[in-house]
Amino acid sequence: MNRKVAIIGAGNVGASTGLYLAERALADVVLIDIVEGMPQGKALDMIQTTPLWHKGARIEGANDLAAVKGADVIVMTAGLPRKPGMSRSDLLKVNADIVRPVAEAVKQHAPGAFVVVITNPLDVMTWLFWKVSGFPKHRVMGMAGMLDSARMRAFIALELGLSPTDVQAMVLGGHGDSMVPLPRYTTVGGITVSQLVPADRLAAISDRTRNAGAEIVKLLKTGSAYYSPAMCAVEMVEAILTDQKRLVPCSVMVSGEYGMKDLFVGVPIVLGGKGIEKIVQLDLAPEELAALQKSGKEVADMIAELGG
Repeated sequence: MNRKVAIIGAGNVGASTGLYLAERALADVVLIDIVEGMPQGKALDMIQTTPLWHKGARIEGANDLAAVKGADVIVMTAGLPRKPGMSRSDLLKVNADIVRPVAEAVKQHAPGAFVVVITNPLDVMTWLFWKVSGFPKHRVMGMAGMLDSARMRAFIALELGLSPTDVQAMVLGGHGDSMVPLPRYTTVGGITVSQLVPADRLAAISDRTRNAGAEIVKLLKTGSAYYSPAMCAVEMVEAILTDQKRLVPCSVMVSGEYGMKDLFVGVPIVLGGKGIEKIVQLDLAPEELAALQKSGKEVADMIAELGG
């Protein structure tokens, strides 16, 4: 039996995720969206590219959430995107109303699935999906840390004129303005980035990383980022489906790690065939730990606002 990934929301993020997944031949893909004809049309368009891939997987579109049945992984992308001047917390209640019925449907039709959440505000929506679904915490995770770290890697590569593949970065905390880039745990070809980039430029890169999503929203004017979030979700799905044991930052439930508990926040994890297999405890400096806990408190405050 082929593996199956169900993508909730066939907008820009969802459709891009589906295309990347199918092109890599990682799994059969079903795009699910409430807009009649839209997921079917996008799936049909993708199907018509498959003769040119030399490999690939089946793609279909659906409007009924029952189509998640049999999925190994659910990617939750549905939700209102940010608009210029809009914070992630502004999206809280409207997107919570979208996440709840999806989590209920996944609980009913795909009770053994892993879940990757992209919907903003990401950490809170991941907590909500976990809460409503009742899934064990190792099977529900948010994409944030992967994206924030990828953005930092890209900005460092641009600064140095080097290949982004040689840059490794670590960004922790909530997926928002309070995220915590960690230059001490960032390397280029194994060399600590502080040896290659002056402190003032590193600080500027860290600030740009925190505001990377808003920078794209401002430029697009009518939407938000989708290629990079989609690719990060695909990397997470691949790590699960192929049991890669990757050490990456993701938004997961903490139970005392880093002095936080009962919330989802970005921390380093080992991601593999069993989902979240381990939370890795980094030796953080006092100011780094304080910044991470401050970011976690912002997430906790929004969870409390939802009645968590």
